[in-house]
This record gives sequence, structure tokens and C-alpha cells, in this order.
Amino acid sequence: MATSCLSSLIIVFGILCGFGSAAAAVGPQPVTEGWEYHWGDFPFTAEGVPDWSVAQQPEQWHSIDFPANPPGRDDRDQVWYRVNLPAGDWQVPVFYILSVDLIVQAWLDGEKIYQYGTFDRNGRGKFEGWPWHEIPLPGDYENKTLYFRVFSDYKDIGFWGEIGILDHSSLILHILENSLEALFVATFSLLVALLALIFSLLQGGKKTFSSIALFALASSVMLVAESPASQLIIPHALLWNYLAAGSYYLLPVALGLMLDQWLSSRPSRLAISLIWKLHLGYMVGALGLALAGIVSLSSTFPVFDVLLLISLSAMGILTVPRLRSFTGEQQVLVLVCGVFGALLVADMAVAHTVLPWGQVPVSFGLFAFTLAVVLISLRHYAGTQKALQELTVTLEQQVANRTEKAETLLRRERARTGLLAFENEKSQVFAGIVAELQACVGLNQAFQLLSKAMPRLCSPLRGMIYRQTAGSSYERLVHWGYGVEPPEFPPVNTTLDKLPDPAQMVPGSVEDADAVRSLQGWLCFPFNVEFASHGTGPEGLLLLDGRSISNSIYTEYGTARLMSSMNLVAERIGITLSGISLREDLQRLSYEDALTGLKNRRYFDQLFLHETAVALRNNLPLSLMLMDIDHFKHFNDTHGHEAGDMALKAFASILKSRFRGSDIVCRYGGEEFVVILPGSDLAGAKERAEELCESARRESVVFEGNSLGHLTVSIGVANWPESTDAPGQLLKLADEALYRAKASGRDNVAVFSES
Repeated sequence: MATSCLSSLIIVFGILCGFGSAAAAVGPQPVTEGWEYHWGDFPFTAEGVPDWSVAQQPEQWHSIDFPANPPGRDDRDQVWYRVNLPAGDWQVPVFYILSVDLIVQAWLDGEKIYQYGTFDRNGRGKFEGWPWHEIPLPGDYENKTLYFRVFSDYKDIGFWGEIGILDHSSLILHILENSLEALFVATFSLLVALLALIFSLLQGGKKTFSSIALFALASSVMLVAESPASQLIIPHALLWNYLAAGSYYLLPVALGLMLDQWLSSRPSRLAISLIWKLHLGYMVGALGLALAGIVSLSSTFPVFDVLLLISLSAMGILTVPRLRSFTGEQQVLVLVCGVFGALLVADMAVAHTVLPWGQVPVSFGLFAFTLAVVLISLRHYAGTQKALQELTVTLEQQVANRTEKAETLLRRERARTGLLAFENEKSQVFAGIVAELQACVGLNQAFQLLSKAMPRLCSPLRGMIYRQTAGSSYERLVHWGYGVEPPEFPPVNTTLDKLPDPAQMVPGSVEDADAVRSLQGWLCFPFNVEFASHGTGPEGLLLLDGRSISNSIYTEYGTARLMSSMNLVAERIGITLSGISLREDLQRLSYEDALTGLKNRRYFDQLFLHETAVALRNNLPLSLMLMDIDHFKHFNDTHGHEAGDMALKAFASILKSRFRGSDIVCRYGGEEFVVILPGSDLAGAKERAEELCESARRESVVFEGNSLGHLTVSIGVANWPESTDAPGQLLKLADEALYRAKASGRDNVAVFSES
């Protein structure tokens, strides 16, 4: 039993992780024709075998389109079905039934080959769950008659859902494939339920989060319990049916709790409260009576379905007229709950044969609900983060103001002439450094400036500066105060473990200064820089020798002040470097097309002027290609804008692979692209354009696993000096050539020649 469950879990996990995607499951061969039925039970022999002399008489049988609910039931609870099995090419054939009401035996060649449930001597039994059924067939089953003995005291009697023949291995994959969507949505919903429960506990049991958690939890358990794959996890159908019933019966309770918090009208709230309490009582009573054996669990579903339909209608009547008084988020949740409720009603109609059998996407409604909860939570999180950032800025400003006041008071009371002179000098130096840093266009330039300026700022203290490299190691940029003596630390440190920890002590009194004077180690001040891509980290490190601090002529008056100042210096430098980093990112993004990753038109306009000037100055040829994807509007209209975006990305990838590093490839706009080829003559540019056309023809656009065909492009080529005497006219001439390429049938190259 445990081994079977473990194997089933491994199979399900493999399918969910994508390991089973390579195995294409073969669907069942439908068995929907030739069915016959016989009301009542046949006589049995002393050996417990039906009297086939009676059972096989033709007059005992009547034709039926599908083996369920034959006409003329009249409270009868026993029926036989039979069908001639069609031929098929199967290795290990099994007969698959999605569900049976309620218990069943299968007979072939006079022998019982399958039974689910227990039949007493009168051919009756009790409800034991609604599993799917896998009936093994012999290899020579073709054209043989398969008999089914069915008992049901439920409102339906017979089969429900899919019926067919397939291989045993294909059946497992078929079950998993049909359950994958429900299991995924249930997992997602369960995570949302846990998060909502945590938020509810953190906020003192807030009922809105509690009701959302209950709704998501009940829905996820219902989806898992009703999915066919549940039998592969725990092969106990009745257990899953109890879980499905309990979670199903809880849904209106959770929905009522949500609406109870949002409705402002007291009569409406009383009505909603009465509804969810009624459903809660029904759930407890129905499951309790079923577990006690007083009623059958199956008989509790029809009554609840009627009650649910009435309750959903009442909730809609009470809620819709007052929807405008709800917040936007509450309106979204009510809307998705309405969609989920409509799908439940449709599924209910299928279960009661009001609608023909088919898969109702109940999981879609739950996914919409959980997705709405997640998006609303993310919106709240973004607002909270913004408020925290504003609060942080305010607190930093307050800290800065208080620090400035404290420093002013300290200068008035304890500062000496030498210390004031020292601080004034260093403040001027640091202000100049900050001003020069703010003028830097990149971090490389900024660290070059720091390498030159920090020795002057930190003198007479001995120290060094390290900077983080692309490989996450730290490289020494500069050191000072050593003379011929080599520094203690190597030029490159692979990790921070080999460097001192950041300084934590910020002295503020003479006693602290005495403690600093006794320090003989190194002090580390990190330059924490904020990056848009990966957050904040120590991009640089300022190391100061504690021995040089102790030997400084300013130790008696200013050691404590010096330590505090160096902390502020490091923080201010980090903030300034963060601004430079963010400017670099903004500069890069302003020249880059977000969809394709190519340079954009703004970049092209600036660089084209530069390249024409270089070509004129050095008397080097300059070619330009202007290209357009053929029939791209038709492609968008046919396949959709997302597929169109995928086509643009695919063509951009071709462009990146076909041109040199010295060539400039840009997205000019829409489906138009432009390429600048410095140093290329007209013949070479034309050859490159024709190769590009050929590459585009060979490349298939794949979207969501489907091939959407090939792209073709029309290209116009112009060159200086072969096409014009003015290189600034190349774009206009290439556009004219592109127009000719399109006029001549597209998917070709046109060259603008001066002749």
C-alpha cells in the first residue's frame, strides 16, 4: 500500500515538473455504440454465476444510446448493461469508465473479471465512493460481449462520463493529463490560502483574510478530491468523496463570510449570515449522518445542489444592487466568485444530466479567484513598500538633522582650534569630491576619481580602497601612507572573509576616543551602492589602519569625531554612487528597445550622425540597410499581438547573429529595422542583405509550441559614396529602395544606385 502510494506520488510529481511531457498519451477508444440494458437482476446459480441461459436471451435486452438511466426506472435499483467490444490494437487492454452509480460487476466469457463494491445475496449493496474504473481485458477480447451488473439507490443508475478501451500505461497518463490543470490550480490556491491565513493571524484574526483563506482552501481541496489523479495518490475513493463533499459544502460558508464583512445594510448582512450558517449546519449534519451510516453520502449531494442554487441566487440578489458601495478590490473578488459560482452551477447541471456530459473548467474559476487575490495582495504590497520608502526618507532626513544639531553642539562645547581647522579642511575636500562624483557619468569614472581623491581626504591616516569586480572578488585600486612598505592585504581578495568587518562603533565622547586610540586593527567602511537589477551591496570598501589613527596628532581631540565623520563619508559616497548607478541604468534603458533587446531609434538617430561624420573624416564607405517584415499586420491580425511580438523577437535574434560587432543594428519602429555598416561598400552590403533574407526564410516562428510559418523581409540598401555624395541622405535613399523592394513583390533586396 505504502509503495503504491509512493510510486503514484512520484508519477504525479514527474508529470507536474514536466518529465512526462515527452510521452504522448493515447486517448481511449470510445465504446458508445451497441449498448443494451435489462432492468432487474438475473437469477444466479449455486456457484454464484448468472444463469446465462436466461441472460443471453435476446428478448431480455433493449437498446440504449448510453448505459445510464434507462427509461421506465420506477424506483428499480438493479440493471444490467452489455456491449460487444470493438476491435483494437492494444498491448495491455483495459476497459475505462470515469464513474459508475453506484456499485458494479463486470462479466466476460461467463466469468467475473471486475467488481467494485459489495453485492449481497439480493444483488444490492451500499455506496462506496465514485472512483474511475480500470477493468483488465484479455488479449482476445475483440467482438466478445461484456456484461455489467449495476446496483444504485441513487437518483442515477449506470455509467457517467468517458467510456473506452486503451492500454494500461496510456490510461495512467490520460488520468494525469486530465488532472494536471486541476492539481496546478489547487496547489496555487492552497498557497494563497496559507498566505491569507498567515495575514489573518498577523492582523489579529481579521475576518476578511480568514474567509478568503477558507474559500481558497475549500476550493483547492475540492479540486484535488474530484480530480481523477486523487486515486493515484491515495487509492481510497470514499475518503476522497468525503473530502470533496466537505470542501464543496463549505464554499457557500466562505462566500457568505466574505459578503458578511462587506455589506453595509443590516438586513442584508442578517440574510447572508443566515445563509452561511444554514450551509454550515447542513455540512455538519450531512457528513455526520453519512459517517454514522444513517444516510448514504451520495444522497446528500442532490439536496445540497438545490440548496446551493437557491443560496447563490439569494446572494446575487442581495449583492449585485449594492455592488457600487464596495471597493474596487471587493468588486473584483465578487466578480470572480460569481464566475466560479456559475461554473459550479454548470458542473452541477452536467452531474444531474441537465446538460450533456463534458468537462466543465471549474478550475478556471478558482484560478481567476486566486489570481485576483494575488494581484490585490501585490498591489497592497507595492503601496506598503512605497509608504516604507517615504518613511525611510523622512527618518533619514530627521537623523541627518539631529546629527547636524549634535555635531554643532559638540563643536561649541568641546572642539579645539586644531580640530576645527582639520574638519573645515576635510569638509571642503569632501564637498569637492562629492561635487566631482556627481559630475561622473559612470561608476568606473567615479572610482577612478575616488582613487585619486581619497588619499588626500584621509591623510594623514593610512589606508586603501577595494572595488568589487565582475567576478564578485575585490580588487585593490589604490593604497597610501605606506612608502616602500607593502600593504598587509593582497591586491585581489576573492571573498569578504579575508577583509575586516565593517566598522560598527561610532564614538561620541572622550571615553570612546580613548577606546579607539587603543585599537590596533583595521577599520572597514563599505560604500553600499544600490543597483536597479540586484539591490544594494558593498561595491567598494575603504580600509583605514587603526594604528595610524592612534598615532594621529588629532587623536586627543578628534578621534571620536573622526570615526563618526568617516561613517558619514562612506554613507554619502554610497548614496552618490547609487545615483550614478541608477543614471547608468536609465541611460542604458533609454537607448534599448524593451521587446527585442536591440538599440532603439533614439540611439540610431544619434549614432547615425556620428558614423556619417567618421565616414567623411576618414573617407571610408558607409552602407545602410532599412528593412521591413512583409505582411506583418496580416500576421498580427491572424495570430494575435503576442505571436507578433514573438515574431519580432525571432527576427531580432536573426539580426544579432548575422552582423559584426562593429555593425549597428536598431529597431527603427514597429516592424522596421535599420542596420548601419561602417566600412562596407554597396556590393558587400547587398550580399549581406540577401543572406539576411535567406536566413529569415529558413527561420520558423514558434509560438506556444506551434509553428506559425516563416517570415520574409524586404530590404532597401544605400551606400556612400556609391549611392549619394551626402551620407546624411542614406536613410532617405534606403527608404526609397525599400519601397521599390516591396513594389516588386516583397521578399527581396533593392539597392539605390546613383546611376
